[in-house]
Amino acid sequence: MPPPKKRSPWAQIGDYVSLGVMLPAATVTGYFIGVLLDHWFHTSFLYIVFLLLGIVAGFLEVIRVVTKNSG
Repeated sequence: MPPPKKRSPWAQIGDYVSLGVMLPAATVTGYFIGVLLDHWFHTSFLYIVFLLLGIVAGFLEVIRVVTKNSG
């Protein structure tokens, strides 16, 4: 099996800088989906559930990018 191609430092920096946008974007997206569903179903707890799901999704993306670039 051939050795993996080395990525340029600029490509790696781009991946890590995108994480600064990814985590807040996933969190805010989850929150707004929850607020929309709360309004639609006349509930008051779904925004918390989707906020937590957004946070988890953001952290999973951070872990995925970091493990991909560290190997």
